[in-house]
Amino acid sequence: MMRFKKTLLSVLAATALFGQTPAARPEFEVASIKPSAPLGTSKVLAGGHVDGSQVSWASLSLNDYLGAAYHVRNYQISGPEFLASERFDITAKLPAGGAAKDVSAMLQALLEDRFQMKMHRETKDFPVYGLVVGKGGLKMQESPPDTSAETKSDDGRGGANVAAISRPGGVTVNYGNGAYFTFADNRFEGRKLPASAMADVLARFTDRPVVDMTNLKGKYDFVLEFSPEDFRAMGIRSAIAAGVALPPQVVQQAEAASGDSLFIAVEKLGLKLESRKTPIEVLVIDHCEKTPTDN
Repeated sequence: MMRFKKTLLSVLAATALFGQTPAARPEFEVASIKPSAPLGTSKVLAGGHVDGSQVSWASLSLNDYLGAAYHVRNYQISGPEFLASERFDITAKLPAGGAAKDVSAMLQALLEDRFQMKMHRETKDFPVYGLVVGKGGLKMQESPPDTSAETKSDDGRGGANVAAISRPGGVTVNYGNGAYFTFADNRFEGRKLPASAMADVLARFTDRPVVDMTNLKGKYDFVLEFSPEDFRAMGIRSAIAAGVALPPQVVQQAEAASGDSLFIAVEKLGLKLESRKTPIEVLVIDHCEKTPTDN
């Protein structure tokens, strides 16, 4: 009899637990999604900003929004080609009591609702470059400590308070609080960036994902210098990854470049790019409408 009572109590407890109404997913109070204007040569190419209860993103692809919403990299997203090419501006308002930490979950709800997104996660083996510390030890400089009231910078995946501004022959991405990278003039200059951000940026310009395996915890200032041929090839790969359609002869320029100067530049910082194969979780988009529902 006692055993029966304990079993009954366990069943009742489990029933009560699973019968509870799940907490509602946080959502924006209002939100507008509009196609972005064509990219210009001197405008902000991509960025996001949270100002009080107002949230805005400009000229981001659906891949960028998925990265910000689900905290994944572009190479972790599998779906229709237009995810990389179609760009949208989003303006939204946080509900009363909403906080910046809830923006990702709210963006998830918005994308799934307006684009009728259906997705699942799975793990795939990827050929990658592992960013590791070289045998001779680290040679790049750690950034000096910030004496001002430090604010958390973005992780470079298209989230809030980050802006990418085009310039002749390159681009500058500002993460705020003095953290940025510039890709121009045959060089890549970074300031106040963690190794994970360096890996993410390098992945935009290489032929495979770059995964941070350094275990470095600080933020660093560094400069990587490339040959003109490799710099041009890196820019072409970045454009292809962003969904830009390029003539075959331009794509061939990227395929013909050796890429040696990239590996040499990384090694000068006491780091190394090693060919690896590793399992990576992928966000698979099973369905997505190309045009969002009305605002």
